[in-house]
Amino acid sequence: MSAGHLSVEYDPRPTAAAEARAEVRRQLEGWGLLDQIDVAELLVSELVTNALVHAESRLKLTLTAAHGVLRCEVSDTDGRPPRVRRVTEISESGRGMFLVEALAGRWGCHQDGPGKTVWFELGTCGSAGCGRRQPA
Repeated sequence: MSAGHLSVEYDPRPTAAAEARAEVRRQLEGWGLLDQIDVAELLVSELVTNALVHAESRLKLTLTAAHGVLRCEVSDTDGRPPRVRRVTEISESGRGMFLVEALAGRWGCHQDGPGKTVWFELGTCGSAGCGRRQPA
């Protein structure tokens, strides 16, 4: 796999999550990262949905693939960090960060001016166990 980078901005409309999923699929297919498509689509969709619900502003999706790692970032104008809810707290909504925590190799959040960027990483090296969460 060669290195790749993409940034796309979305308006805060209900179709943004579907548009972001389609962009992730298109880009990862182009980069040959077929094994990461389903998980990356799901997690990007969750982060975009969180941005739509909580920030209600334009958001930016950034995908970077290099050195055996796919990094997906979603930036918005809401400075509040995401919260991973316990399973007992999850109802009809609130599963997004729980899924990111469970499926990403690593994830985090950093302040980005008045807003924030939430990111996750998936391994792309193709070896056994690559991309899975490493024990702490």
